[in-house]
Amino acid sequence: MTYAVQEAPPEAVLDGLDAEQRAAASTLTGPLCILAGAGTGKTRAITHRIAYGVRAGVYDPHRVLAVTFTARAAAEMRSRLAALGAPGVQARTFHAAALRQLQYFWPMTIGGTLPQILDYKIKLLAEAAKRLRMTTDRAGLRDFASEIEWAKVSTLTPEGYLTQAKDREAPAGVDHQAFARLYQAYEDIKEDRHLMDFEDVLLFTVGMLESDERVAAQVRQQYRHFIVDEYQDVSPLQQRLLDLWLGGRDELCVVGDAAQTIYSFTGATPDYLLTFRRRYPNADVVKLVRDYRSTPEVVKLANTLLADRRPGGEAPWPAPLQLISQRAAGPAAEVTEHADDDAEASWVAEKVAEATKAGTPLSEIAVLYRTNGQSQVLEQALATAGISYQLRGSERFFSRPEVREGIAALRTSSLIAEDSVDSVPDAVRGVLSSIGWSREAPSSAGARRERWESLAALVSLAERMDAERAGLTLKTFIGELDERSAAQHAPTVEGVTLASLHSAKGLEWEAVFLVGLCEGLMPITFAQTQRELDEERRLLYVGITRAKTLLYLSSAAARHPGGRGRRKSSRFLIPLRKELGLEAPTRRIAPGSGKLSVNAAARKRKAAVCAGCGEVLTVGAEISRRRCAECPPRYDEEAFESLRAWRLSYSKELGLPAFMVFSDATLEMIAEKKPRTDEELLAIPGIGQRKLEQHGDRLRAALREFSGAA
Repeated sequence: MTYAVQEAPPEAVLDGLDAEQRAAASTLTGPLCILAGAGTGKTRAITHRIAYGVRAGVYDPHRVLAVTFTARAAAEMRSRLAALGAPGVQARTFHAAALRQLQYFWPMTIGGTLPQILDYKIKLLAEAAKRLRMTTDRAGLRDFASEIEWAKVSTLTPEGYLTQAKDREAPAGVDHQAFARLYQAYEDIKEDRHLMDFEDVLLFTVGMLESDERVAAQVRQQYRHFIVDEYQDVSPLQQRLLDLWLGGRDELCVVGDAAQTIYSFTGATPDYLLTFRRRYPNADVVKLVRDYRSTPEVVKLANTLLADRRPGGEAPWPAPLQLISQRAAGPAAEVTEHADDDAEASWVAEKVAEATKAGTPLSEIAVLYRTNGQSQVLEQALATAGISYQLRGSERFFSRPEVREGIAALRTSSLIAEDSVDSVPDAVRGVLSSIGWSREAPSSAGARRERWESLAALVSLAERMDAERAGLTLKTFIGELDERSAAQHAPTVEGVTLASLHSAKGLEWEAVFLVGLCEGLMPITFAQTQRELDEERRLLYVGITRAKTLLYLSSAAARHPGGRGRRKSSRFLIPLRKELGLEAPTRRIAPGSGKLSVNAAARKRKAAVCAGCGEVLTVGAEISRRRCAECPPRYDEEAFESLRAWRLSYSKELGLPAFMVFSDATLEMIAEKKPRTDEELLAIPGIGQRKLEQHGDRLRAALREFSGAA
C-alpha cells in the first residue's frame, strides 16, 4: 500500500547526507540498526529517513512513531520533521507515548478515571516507612525512590525484587527484605489513593496491551513503523513495551552507541542494541563514524580512551566505533594538574576569561564534573572572576536542601554558645555530623552520597577559611556563607554551563573543561567491579565528545590549599597523556595553580607536622592532634573512651553539644599526654585559658579519677 506523495522529488530530501547517512535514510523497510558515534549526525539521518519515507509514499506520517528519551530531544525531532515536510509524525518519549495510549484506552478497558500521576515518591515513602516503624532521613528516602525505580524498570515486583537483587548494594543501608516490605507498603498506599508513579505509566500500558488483545490490535493498527533513538539506554520495561507495540512485526529502526551507555544504574542496558542482529537476523546495519562535531584532536583522544580498554575480563567490551573527524585541525587538548581544588577552579576561571576574549561566547563553554558536590568551588571561582554561569541538571549549590539545612543548623549552633567555639572546622563537623556528614564518604552512589558531597563542601570551606583567617568564629563563617549564597544567586542571562557529566549527555559546546579527574572521582570511589569501571570510562568518553574545539582535562593533587597532595590523577589520563606526548605527572603543576614559591617553601618548613611521618598538616583537627589521617593514633584508647564518656555526661549537665566542651582531637591529646598540671593542660591544642577556667576543675577531677582507677 502506498500513500500520496508530494510534488517535490522524494530523493531531494537525501541531498547533503554523507554516504553512510544516505544509506541509513534510504533503507525504509525491515529492521534497521544504525550504530551512530558521538557527533555523527544521527538525528539528521533518522529525521531525513522518516521524511524520505513520507515523501516516497512508503510511510503514512500519522502511522509513524519516533521514540526518544527526553522531551527536549523529542521536540527537536518534531521541529526537524516539520521543516522536512513530515509534520504529522509522532515524536515522543516512551512515557509520553504510553501515557497518551493509557488515557485513551483506560475508560474502555479498566473503567473509571485514570489514576493521578504522583510527582514525587518521597512523601508516600515516608508514610510507608512510618507504618513499618523504619527510621530514615530524606537522603535515605531518595535512595529508596531510586531503588523502586530500578526495580520497576527491571519489571520486578516486591517479591521478585528479593530474588533478583541479592548482588545489589542494600539501599540506604536497609537490608533487601526490609526494603521489599517498604516497596510493598508504598504500592499499597498508592493503590488505596488511586495514584500511579512515573514507572506505572509504562507498567500499566504493558499490562493493558498484554491483557486486552483488542487494545493491542488497535495500537498496532495505528502505528506501523517505529524508530527508537538512544537505543543503548532502553530498560527491560521499555523493551517489553516496544515488543508489544510491534506485535511480532519488524518495521523497526533503532539508533544507538554502546560506548555512550552511562545510565546502567537506572536499569538501562546496551544488550538490546548489541544483540539486535541476533533477534533480527535479516536486519541491515549501518555505522555512522564521520564526526562533524569535534576536531581531529578531540576525536583522537576519545578514540584513544576507548581503545585503552582491552576486550576480555569479567565484563564484555564490544569493539567501539572508531570516529573520523570531518573538521579542520584545531588546538591540542590540554592536560594539567593543579595543587588543589581552589587552584584548579581559579585556573578554569582564567582560561574561560581567555576564551571569551578570543571570541568564544560564554554559552559555548561548559565545565563538567563527576559529582554535584564539586560545583561549589567552581561557582565561587567564576563568581569571584565576575563570570556569569548557570547550573544544569542540579540546583545551585546554596539552593540544595542539605546545604540550606546545614547552614540553618550552624546558625542555631552559633546562637547557643558562640564564644565557646575554639575551632570552627571542628564545630562545623560536629553540627553537620548530626545531619549526614561523616569523615568517610558513603561507599555507594545515590542521594546519600550527593548529600554527603554537599555537606563535605561546607566542611572544606570551613577548613580553608580557618587556615586563612585568624580568630575565625562561627558567626563570621555563617556570614560568609550568606554572602556567597546571595552573590551566586544573581540572575544570569548568558553564562558558562556547570554540569555533571551525566546531565551533559546529548549536548555540545565549543570549549569543554573536564575537572576533578583524579582517582576517587573519575573513576568514582564506589566503582569497584569491571562493569562499574567500564561505565566510568564511558562517562569520561561522553564528556570528551561534548567538545567541539577546545578541550581541557585537569586534576588537583589536594582537596585543600596547602594540602599534602596525595591524590593521584585518574588512570584514564594515562593513555591520553601518552597520546599527547606528555610525561607522567610526577608533578606537572599548571601555571597559576599554587606552585610553592621560595617564601612559601620557607613557611612550609615552619608549619605544623605530623609526629608520626613528618608530613605538613593543614587540616585543623589534624594540627590539633599533631597526627595526619594516615598515621595510627598514639593515645591511650581506654583513657580516650573514658574521657569521651565523661564529656558526654558533663555536656548534658551544661546543656551543650559535647564537641563544644572539648573536641575529639583535644581529648586524644589529653589521652596521649596525660597532663598533670595547668601548664601541661594549657600546652594542649584546644585548651585555652578560658576553657581551663570554664571546665578545668571538672576535667582535673576526671583525670584524677581515671589516674586512681588505673
